[in-house]
Amino acid sequence: MAGAAANFRYMHTMIRVLDLDKSIAFYTELLGMKLLRRDDYPGGKFTNAFVGYGPEETDTVLELTLNWGREEPYELGTAFGHLALGVRDIYGVCAELEKRGAKIPRPPGPMLHGTTHIAFIEDPDGYKIELIDLDTMG
Repeated sequence: MAGAAANFRYMHTMIRVLDLDKSIAFYTELLGMKLLRRDDYPGGKFTNAFVGYGPEETDTVLELTLNWGREEPYELGTAFGHLALGVRDIYGVCAELEKRGAKIPRPPGPMLHGTTHIAFIEDPDGYKIELIDLDTMG
């Protein structure tokens, strides 16, 4: 299928969340994304919120899905790995995130088998987000 990539555009990743307002606050207030839209679907009993660093028309975004009436946290499973964000000054970013209440299960530091510095943080539902220091990528 030569040239097939020209027919596709990566649009979003969807994760299910237990508390939509808490998740929106995490991604917008701590990670600097913007709430792009939020839509209720009463017939399906769910709400979708899209957050990202740019408009859906040109940027890949994150879809947060709240299934109404859910009271128990989701099992994250073993197939999902993490989301990844590039940052400058990973040590300063992590210090600020920690000060603002973010969980940082893997503090910033060099990769075990490389020179790039990384860290992992967790959102309110326990999804892991890798922070990659753009200044040390190599």
